[in-house]
Amino acid sequence: MILNALPIRHMIQRILVTGGAGFLGSYLCERLVEQGHDVICLDNFFTSQKTNVAHLLDCPNFELIRHDITNPVFLEVDQIYNLACPAAPGHYQYNPIKTMKTSVMGSINMLGIAKRCGARILQASTSEVYGDPEVHPQVESYRGSVNPIGIRACYDEGKRAAETLFMDYHRSNGVDVRIVRIFNTYGPRMHPFDGRVVSNFIRQALAGEDITIFGDGSQTRSFCFRDDLVNAIIAMMSHNDFIGPVNIGNPDEFTIRELAEQVIEISGSASKLIQKPLPADDPTRRRPDISLAKKELGWEPKIKLADGLRQTIDWFKSIDLSDYRPPTPNYV
Repeated sequence: MILNALPIRHMIQRILVTGGAGFLGSYLCERLVEQGHDVICLDNFFTSQKTNVAHLLDCPNFELIRHDITNPVFLEVDQIYNLACPAAPGHYQYNPIKTMKTSVMGSINMLGIAKRCGARILQASTSEVYGDPEVHPQVESYRGSVNPIGIRACYDEGKRAAETLFMDYHRSNGVDVRIVRIFNTYGPRMHPFDGRVVSNFIRQALAGEDITIFGDGSQTRSFCFRDDLVNAIIAMMSHNDFIGPVNIGNPDEFTIRELAEQVIEISGSASKLIQKPLPADDPTRRRPDISLAKKELGWEPKIKLADGLRQTIDWFKSIDLSDYRPPTPNYV
């Protein structure tokens, strides 16, 4: 019996998830705990909620630590998923210097753990590294069109710098790295006040308020459901030879106006659309080429936008908005 159990036991990993109480991190922690891994969730709770992981606190293989990754932390782990960083414009622009520190100093601290422990480490990068792209759809070889002094640069350039650090630690120190570039993601546990279009539209529609679109709504995005995204990053960490970077997102492209219309229809809202000026440096088109993810990971998204929106709207209906504080003063 003991001999038969050994191979299973050897597959159990000690896994650190930074930003683990966030929208994506909490679901990732949940999946990893269900798989039997020993999971350490590390979060400073700037934009995340302890309630996202409260149901895991009684699990013997789950641990929650309040910590900011811009400061060193000393842990012994086998894998690291580095998801910590404000991801919505209203959040990362609230303290742009801290956002840059999170991407750069946070990556250095996590890469230091990976180097010392011989751990595999994944960087949750972003489609924002492509800026306002001149190539469409975006392929991983495209170097991007980013304004380095714009108001979004703290996030865009911070993530680009993090990718550089990951590759340099890999080349110089042999650190086992993985890089994924995440495109727009949505689903249950999104912070209702994160300022992203999906959460904004759903919150406004359920309240019967006018839905705000910026510009004429012709700018496009590609929306990937949370479950599909987490499947992809777990597959990436399970791959022994492919380090990326790789695009993770849904290649189905929708205009912002089309998204708003679907939210109104699915929620049964009587909301009307109103237009406001387009923010500075807002990309006009965003769509991933996922050929590499299909080839290397055997992955492609399964959840259609309408189905994902239904699940997300149902979750929004189930929560009490008063339990969620707007993380910054500029969430509208």
